[in-house]
Parts: sequence; C-alpha cells; structure tokens
Amino acid sequence: MSFSCLRNVTRCGMVKVSSSGALVSKLGGPCVAREVQTSAPHAAVAQHNTKPDWNRAVSEAEKIVGYPTSFLSLRWVLSDEIANVALHLRKLVGSNHPLLKTAKNLIYNGKNNMQAWGLIVLLVSKAAGHSPEIPDMEQDKAAGVLHSQRALAEVTEMIRTSHLVHKGLVNMNAPQVGPGDPDDMMFGNKIALLGGDYLLANSCSELANLRNQELVELMSSAVRDLAEAEFLGERDEQNNPLPSRPLPKDHMEAPLEWECVLQPLPMGGVAGSARREWAARHVLAAGALLGKSCSATLKLAGHAPALQTQGYLFGCHLALAWQAFLDLEAFSGPEPRSFSLVGAPLAFTLQARPELYELIEQGRRSVHDVDYHKLYEAVMAGDGIEQTKQLQREHIRAASHVLDSFPNCDARTALANIIVAMHP
Repeated sequence: MSFSCLRNVTRCGMVKVSSSGALVSKLGGPCVAREVQTSAPHAAVAQHNTKPDWNRAVSEAEKIVGYPTSFLSLRWVLSDEIANVALHLRKLVGSNHPLLKTAKNLIYNGKNNMQAWGLIVLLVSKAAGHSPEIPDMEQDKAAGVLHSQRALAEVTEMIRTSHLVHKGLVNMNAPQVGPGDPDDMMFGNKIALLGGDYLLANSCSELANLRNQELVELMSSAVRDLAEAEFLGERDEQNNPLPSRPLPKDHMEAPLEWECVLQPLPMGGVAGSARREWAARHVLAAGALLGKSCSATLKLAGHAPALQTQGYLFGCHLALAWQAFLDLEAFSGPEPRSFSLVGAPLAFTLQARPELYELIEQGRRSVHDVDYHKLYEAVMAGDGIEQTKQLQREHIRAASHVLDSFPNCDARTALANIIVAMHP
C-alpha cells in the first residue's frame, strides 16, 4: 500500500489523491509524492555515532526554534484562569479522578508521551522557509519563523490539550464510576469540562486573530476529526475504546476514497480490518490535527498547495509512527497490568486469531473486566509485535520521504533526529 501520484488542486487548497484506495489504507504504506522532487530517503538524518534518544532530539530541536517544551508557554502558565484551575486541581488529589493522570502526562514531558506538537509545527515552518513576499514585520528573524506560525503552534497545543482534558470526564451514570467519592468525581468533571472549554475557546480566539478563513476552515476540520474519533467503534461505559470484531477479507467493505483532507473520513472498509481501523482511529485522534497544523503553517508561509499536502502527509505519518511506538512499549518490558485494547499488536493478533475476541466481549461494561493476561500471552506468542514494528517502519520511511521535500537545514535535521529517535 502506498500513496499514488498526487493530482488536481481542490477548492480547499489541498491536493486530491487517486482512487486506488482509502486514505487510511494509503497511510499504511510509504509515501510516493511525484510532484515534489526528493533526495535519498535518509539524506536528512543527522549522522551520529549513537542513535539519538527522544529527550535529546526534542531538546536540540527546541534550541533551533527557540520554543520551549509544550505546555510551558508563559502566557498559559501565568494566566489567572490556568492558575485557578491548577488550584482547584489540588483538591482532587487522592480522588482517583482520571483528570489527575491527564495533568501528570501533560506536565511530564518524558519519552512516554508526545507533548511536542507545537515544536513539530515550528520545525516544519523553519525547514520549509517562507515566501520572500512576506513583510519583515511578520517575521520572527531570531527563530526563522513567522509570528503567525508561532501563534498557530500554540493553537495546535491548545486544541490537543483541550481534547485530552475533556477526555478526563467520568460517566457518572455508569453503575460504578470508580473507588472515589461521587462528589469528588463530579467536581473533577466540572474542572475537566471548564478547563478544556477554556483552552478550546482560547484556541478559537487565537485562530480568528490570524484572519485567514481557509486556515480557520482547515483547523476546524481537525477539531471535528478529534470529536469523531470518540465515536469510532465500540466503547465501554466509560467511553474507553474497544476494537471491532475482526472480519474475514471477503466480508469487508470496499475501501472508500478520502479525496480532500477537509472532508470527513468515510468509514467504508474500516470496521473489522485491523490495519485500516487502527490507522483510521489514530488519524482522527491525532494524525489529522498534527498533519493539518503542518499543512496550515505552510499555507501561512505562502507555499504551493502541493507542498501543503506534503506537510499534511508528514504530520499524519509522524503521528502514526509515534502511536505504533507507544503501542509497542507495553510489550517491551515486564507484563503490564493493562494495555491499549485498540493498539496495533493486539489488533493484528485478533485478526489472526478471531476467537480471542471473546475476551474483548468481557469489557463491554468496563475494560477492567478484560483478561489482559491471556491477551498479553496471545500477543507475545503471535507475530503482532513484528507486524507493528513493520507498520512503524513504513510510517517512519514515509515521513522521512516527505521530509526530503524540504531544503537541507538544521530544522530538517532536527525533524529527522526525532524520527530516528522513535525507530524500532
């Protein structure tokens, strides 16, 4: 599966792809973009004696664009609203509300999470450069990006963070909402709802200040995709995702085309297909936002629609490669108490052994009722891990291929090092 030749600029400023298969199926393979000349597949990767780790790659990238780690924007942290949210958040300590775990993951910028999306957007901005027609007043010459591109990077971070905060809501109508006090759970829900709404409203305000209707339309479609991701497939009573029942190939629907990135992703041929469902789920939940942000920053820089599409593809492939990396982590050490039921290793295992879906059925009420030990043993005994590694390599190769479209510079090298840091 690979991207075929890009063709025909659409009304929305993107580029259509040929009808050889659905976009999610194409995201499963290397990118082949013939409009943009590329160099050797690994030309952008910096030469190191040792493979760069994630923290070092991100730290070096931050120095290039002068952008701190995500969630550390002073305009956020020092604002009265965020300070009040943090103050109320302290009251939830000991309540087991999922918002506490979300807050911890947002603040901890280690290798286990990818809170560097604004940084990725700015690196793409600097790597591609900008049109010489853009006035000097709009340029941040010290960082090598535009002021509007820096604002877009913050918008991307705020949208991503608001989505994660909103996911911390607890379904109070479920028979069991956890060991915590119901009043604490309700209070945590209020903080999650209002905190997420505040960030989302701020992102809308910042986006409107850029005064670019096409940009607003593009980023709004990314917010829509995040919402649609929460309704894809089966869910337990706390909205934790469950995989669809695997279907034989002769029972699957024909894949539908996704001809423009602004349009909703058609679901034909997605449910029941391990690879396609995994890609669709994470394109909607992560890849679309990062990809459309990369495309939007190239639009701000005055680049042609073909290169804007390359930015979108780069963001999608990078997000999918990162997700595959996270899926593999649960199976790279001691047996965990739980792991993602919609991760790629388990998806491939269920496709090969459909009878294991009976274990998934146990989680209809709560994912905690699933026998993770049996599923873990099944994954370790099969080739799901190897297939996931191959899937990750394909997206890494595709992201590297798109990266070669950009001029050779320190920002492109930093992006390449980030890609190398997640290589299996």
